[in-house]
Amino acid sequence: MTDLGAADQAQQDQRSRPGGQDHQGEQDHQSEQGRQASRISGVFGVRGFAGRPVQAAPKEEGKALRRRVPRAAHAELTFDAGRPDAVTAVEESNLGRIPELTPIRVGRMAATPFAFLRGSAGLMAYDLARTPTTGIAAQICGDAHAANFGLYGDARGGLVIDLNDFDETAHGPWEWDLKRLATSLVLAGREAGADEDACRKAAQDAVGAYRRTLRLLAKLPVLDAWNAIADEELVSHADAHDLLGTLERVMEKARANTSGRFAAKSTQPTEDGSHRFVDAPPVLRRVPDAEAAAVAASLEHYLTTVSEDRLPLLARYAVHDVAFRVVGTGSVGTRSYVVLLLDHRGEPLVLQVKEARASALLPHLATAGHAIPEVPHEGRRVVLGQKRMQVVSDILLGWTTVEGRPFQVRQFRNRKGSVDPAALAADQVDDYARMTGALLARAHTHTADPRLIAGYCGKSEELDESIASFAVAYADRTEADHAELVTAVREGRVAAELGV
Repeated sequence: MTDLGAADQAQQDQRSRPGGQDHQGEQDHQSEQGRQASRISGVFGVRGFAGRPVQAAPKEEGKALRRRVPRAAHAELTFDAGRPDAVTAVEESNLGRIPELTPIRVGRMAATPFAFLRGSAGLMAYDLARTPTTGIAAQICGDAHAANFGLYGDARGGLVIDLNDFDETAHGPWEWDLKRLATSLVLAGREAGADEDACRKAAQDAVGAYRRTLRLLAKLPVLDAWNAIADEELVSHADAHDLLGTLERVMEKARANTSGRFAAKSTQPTEDGSHRFVDAPPVLRRVPDAEAAAVAASLEHYLTTVSEDRLPLLARYAVHDVAFRVVGTGSVGTRSYVVLLLDHRGEPLVLQVKEARASALLPHLATAGHAIPEVPHEGRRVVLGQKRMQVVSDILLGWTTVEGRPFQVRQFRNRKGSVDPAALAADQVDDYARMTGALLARAHTHTADPRLIAGYCGKSEELDESIASFAVAYADRTEADHAELVTAVREGRVAAELGV
């Protein structure tokens, strides 16, 4: 298969940094000044800009792909003999993590089939790599399950709703994100008590919303499409009115979920007028002075990756303390720190310095016929992937290296809030599905031409029904994998700490 757009994306990777600043050296810059652009078919050939003639028809190209990959083919799901069993997959994904924390990770994955799916992006990527894809590539989340959408704060203190986890992000098949979302909705719906028809409908509605949103964005000017579907329009666009009350409650909690509130609960004053984190094991614990100093020192490099206009803001804070904090489900066992910054009034800002491991998708992209990109720094991969997919991103995103390991850096508790899809009323799951499907479509079209994918998806519900069938079948497989893990835990073959 052809990785459409991968070359352009790789070129963009080599030349860009957050904030759009050029990383090319001065010598390269001087050589560029002497280059003249040539006009081809009425368009100047300028590196980094589109070279496609205006008469091209990407919608028709998308339609033509149906002959090679019929939309009905997306219902296909087979498991080859080399597929790792659930226990092996979990143990392999634990490699390189902090050993004493992996039982917490296993315990969280063993809680429910939906929790197992959340922690097994690599296993699903193995299976997805053996399913049909069109060859159209986009920046994908890589872990676009239903709980990875949520609220967070923008630069002006408002709230934004979007995808919000990019640990596994990569340039790859758009179908993988959509199938993972649909599968997660089936599992979340089952956990919420919805019947099978409702769970299947949720998966189908997510794909339908994705497809319809693509068609809408394909008709808009590029800049309008990039910022389309403002938050105040999202509920109406997705016909998710039954979610309004839930979203309002989540927004109210998110507004209070700040660095200040976390610091008030997790730190205490010291005799010298500073503050220090308080041990609350196993989730929050203090670290040895040498470890804390290494994390603090890494922030100097972090400053070189932040957009330069944010440096005066960070310069008003002093670094006071560092602690280790366990986060997430799939991320448990990775190195993750919180750093306490205080301004001149003693008001806190907490940064998270989180280890960035290689994407779990990386070993499987080639199997699906997509290029495996060079990754100079895993933290950079996560940050650039996030900025490409979100309409608005954390203004303090950056990356660094601590004792040879790559990390991403971001605000901690930046007014974050989320809907737990497994706790929704049964009649709300399809509303949530349509909302997340629309958001996923918008995110993909930041790096893939919506006309191309929309041309393939079409107006009919054929793709919706096919992926819904896949989602139900893969949800069944996930339940079996989860049961296998639970049995291994019960028999003592895998260590697990439950309820942490």
